[in-house]
Amino acid sequence: MFMNIQTIMVVGAGQMGSGIAQVAAQAGFRVILHDIRQEFVDRGRQTIEKNLARSVEKGKMSAEDKEAVLARLTLSVDLTDGRDADFVVEAVTENMGVKAEIFRQLDEICPAHTVLASNTSSLPITEIAAVTKRPEKVIGMHFMNPVPVMKLVEIIRGLQTADEVYQLTEDLAKQMGKVPVSVNDFPGFVSNRVLMPMINEAIYCVYEGVAEPEAIDEVMKLGMNHPMGPLTLADFIGLDTCLYIMEVLYEGFGDSKYRPCPLLRKYVKAGWLGRKSGRGFYVYN
Repeated sequence: MFMNIQTIMVVGAGQMGSGIAQVAAQAGFRVILHDIRQEFVDRGRQTIEKNLARSVEKGKMSAEDKEAVLARLTLSVDLTDGRDADFVVEAVTENMGVKAEIFRQLDEICPAHTVLASNTSSLPITEIAAVTKRPEKVIGMHFMNPVPVMKLVEIIRGLQTADEVYQLTEDLAKQMGKVPVSVNDFPGFVSNRVLMPMINEAIYCVYEGVAEPEAIDEVMKLGMNHPMGPLTLADFIGLDTCLYIMEVLYEGFGDSKYRPCPLLRKYVKAGWLGRKSGRGFYVYN
């Protein structure tokens, strides 16, 4: 049923997409990095180049290797370039409507053997797969941020995902130097189902005046040995993303324990989205 994977297309050239493209190119695959505007793919390539240059400086990679990795990267602003891909990883904004539309188009464009994977952090793979005529070849491949550094990939089977598609995806993750973990298709999977309520609870502690953000983060770092406090992490992820995932959990389970903290909503409405907007629970210059 499957051929050898040679070309991987990454749809979305933001922080996650460019990271996935980088690890795929470093693993020896030809990579098509796609986004809707040229400036987005150019920025994605610059990020990859900067990361690789840092590796060369640290002596982790030779300058020749860096050039070879960049040579395997093709930039695209036309989704029909997916006709050359054996495997696609979608890494666009965490929005069901947007993802469904991309999967519908990819299903039309890509060859019959192509596997379509989503890097969604919380949305149901079964629902994404349902818009295609190949639900058995649709799978979740949830990388962690920053992708070049973090080892984990959650691999999520939809209801109809074929076993050999799972096996292929697991092997691919290993080839990219990642550690794949099998997870079933529930809202938030494992990572965000456990992490986001903790972040949300930390926000409630600020909201209710239990302690200042610095104090809450310090307790979790020194008391629970977390490398980064939950509020610093929330700012890093983006408060809009945190709110969106909490809403997916809240709607998906209908359980009040997943209710997003009103302070989180307020910050997002104010445009305080964390590090990317310069202000969240902390101020960034």
